[in-house]
Amino acid sequence: MARLCLCVNQVARLRNMTKDREPDPAAVAIAAELGGVDGIVAQLRDDRSDITDRDVLILKEIVQSHFNLAISLNDELVKKAIKTLPDMVTLLPSAGGEVRSESLDVPANLEYVEDVTAALRANNIVVSVLIDPDVQQIRAAARAEVDYVQFNTTMLAQVEDLSTMAEQVEKLRSVAMAANKLGLGVSAGRGLNYQNVREFEDLSFIEELNIGKAVIARSLLVGAERAVQEMKSLIS
Repeated sequence: MARLCLCVNQVARLRNMTKDREPDPAAVAIAAELGGVDGIVAQLRDDRSDITDRDVLILKEIVQSHFNLAISLNDELVKKAIKTLPDMVTLLPSAGGEVRSESLDVPANLEYVEDVTAALRANNIVVSVLIDPDVQQIRAAARAEVDYVQFNTTMLAQVEDLSTMAEQVEKLRSVAMAANKLGLGVSAGRGLNYQNVREFEDLSFIEELNIGKAVIARSLLVGAERAVQEMKSLIS
């Protein structure tokens, strides 16, 4: 059974829209843990547009399960992560530059990823990289000595027919197996919801699913505890 980790950035985004203190990402994290979630994910963006430095410090203190801090690949945020000491750091593409991508190109940034990974692991932080499900990316991640690869599954939210879904799932199965053979842990995230998450039932090499928007949206109707329980029942 894959672990379920909840990303709380959407909560902070709602809070910031009203310029109020609520909803509070920390309060939602506590409720999610009561519902049985296996970890909490927060992305600290360069512009602090949703999760703030204060949120990160509070989450570090109150999360009892597993705290994963997602950051762009830049020196300032890496230093922030080392100062905070989350359980895991997930490395994302830098926000700078003309070409924007949700996934990190590890071969193109190999030396930098190697250096950052070494610095984080020296502080007992588990390192993950968000990548496209591609063998070249996996090989580069293994060379950089990261601990986990997180496959970007945005494409699953865009699939409209069963045959295409089957192709995408089979691709994930293949690359997850390849990553496992190289000694990497495997997680998946982005675009996962209560419908397409059912496709992960037989993907035994994927150890963890990181989900945010779908669970947060569901929690508006049934509460965070029940929303987490319903999602966990689908991936169990």
